[in-house]
Amino acid sequence: MKKKAVLIIDGGGRGSALVAAYAKSNKVGKILAIPGNDLMQIVSKKRVTIYKHLKTTSIPEILEICKKEKVDLVDVAQDNAVQAGLVDELLKNNIPAFGPTRLAGQIEWDKAWARKFMWKYKIPHPTFTVFHSQKEGISFVKKQKDQAWFVKANGLVEGKGALPARNNKEAIEKIQEMKKFGDMGKTFLLEQWLVGEEFSSFALCDGENFHILGNAQDHKRMFNFDQGENTGGMGCSTPPLLLTPKLQKEIKEIFQKALSGLKKENRHYQGILYLGGIVVNEKIFVIEFNARWGDPEAQVMVPGIKNDFFEMNMAIAEGKLKKIKIRTDNKARVAVTGSLRSGIEPKERQLFGIPKVLKLKDITIFGTRVQIKNKKYFVTSGRLFHLVAEGKDVIGVRRKVYEAMALLFIEGNNLHFRTDIGYRDVSRHYEKE
Repeated sequence: MKKKAVLIIDGGGRGSALVAAYAKSNKVGKILAIPGNDLMQIVSKKRVTIYKHLKTTSIPEILEICKKEKVDLVDVAQDNAVQAGLVDELLKNNIPAFGPTRLAGQIEWDKAWARKFMWKYKIPHPTFTVFHSQKEGISFVKKQKDQAWFVKANGLVEGKGALPARNNKEAIEKIQEMKKFGDMGKTFLLEQWLVGEEFSSFALCDGENFHILGNAQDHKRMFNFDQGENTGGMGCSTPPLLLTPKLQKEIKEIFQKALSGLKKENRHYQGILYLGGIVVNEKIFVIEFNARWGDPEAQVMVPGIKNDFFEMNMAIAEGKLKKIKIRTDNKARVAVTGSLRSGIEPKERQLFGIPKVLKLKDITIFGTRVQIKNKKYFVTSGRLFHLVAEGKDVIGVRRKVYEAMALLFIEGNNLHFRTDIGYRDVSRHYEKE
C-alpha cells in the first residue's frame, strides 16, 4: 500500500499534537507542516518537513507544495487559514481537506455574525450589542446602569480580543483599546459578563453528522487562580469534572442546533467544531465557537483518540463519519504551558532539560517557539512549549507534569508557568472521596 502524505497548517503546540497523531498512522509516510516548528520532529519517528518561511495564509505556495509533494490530505488547523479561505482553494484543486470553508468558519472569525447566528437558532449566549464606532459604543455605555462587561474585538486577534471590564468606566476604557486591534477591532461587541466556570467541548463534523470527542478546561490568564492578562492559554486539563451527564446532554443539544443551523445557512461544516462554554447556575451558555482545535486543548484531547488519525480525518473530509466508530482512551491529561517571563529583554536564551524530559514515561512535550541549533534548544519570546502528562486521574497526572517541569530551566531563571493547572478538578476529586 502506498503511504500517504499529510500537510498540517499550523506552527504551534496544537500543530505538534497533530503531527504526533498522524505519525502513529500506518497509512502515513510523509508529514509536512506550514509553518511548523523545530520540536515537531521529536514527537514523530517519521520525518517532518517544515516551511518556516511561509504563513498559514500563503495560499498559492501551499497549493504548489500540495501538488509537488502529492499531498493526500491537508489538515487546516489554524484560524487565519480558515478565514483566508484555504479550504475553499484546496477543494477547488481537488485536494482533500480537514477543516471548514471560509463561510462555515465565519462562526469563529466574525463574532458579530456568530452572535446573531446563535440568537437566530436559539443557542444560549450572553446578551450582546454590536457597535461599529467607539463613539457609538461609549454613548451606549453611558446610558446603562453600572455593571460588568466584556468588550470583544469582532475579528481574529490570537485569542486576546476579549477585554474584561468590571464597571462602566472600565468598559469605556476597553472600548478605546479596540483601536490596538486595527481592522479587527473596528467592529466590536459589548457583552454581558457571565460569572461561572468555563470549559471547551469538541465535535468531529462531516457536514451531515457529528460526534462529540470530549471536553477540556483551558486556563487562559497569565497567573495562578486566573489572575493577570488573557493569553492564548497557559495550560489545560481533561476531562473537566464540572460536566455532569445533564450538562453533557445540553452540550449535545447545542452542537445539534449549531450544525443544523449552519446547514440551513448553506454552510455545511466539516472538520472540528470547538464550543467554548460557561456553566452559570447549572445552565450552559456559549462564549464562542471556534472553527478548529483549541490550543492548548488539542494537546490534551488529540492524544486520547485511538482511531487511525489519517483514516478518521479522511473519512470526515469525504463525508463518511457514520462509517467509522470513534474511540478514545478516557485517560486524564494535564498540559502546562512554559513561557518566557514577561517584561524582560527579548533576546535569545538557552532552554535546558529537554533531553531529560524526553526520557520520562507518560510525558510529551509539544513545542511552539523553541529553536534547535547544534543540538541545543533556544527561545526568544512568548509561549514556548506545552508539557503534557497522562494517567488515571488528575491528582497523579498533575504530579507527573510538575515533576517534569522541574527539569526545565531557561538561562537567567526566566521560565514562567502556572503551578495550578487543573486546580478546580483537584478540589472535586477530593470532594468525591
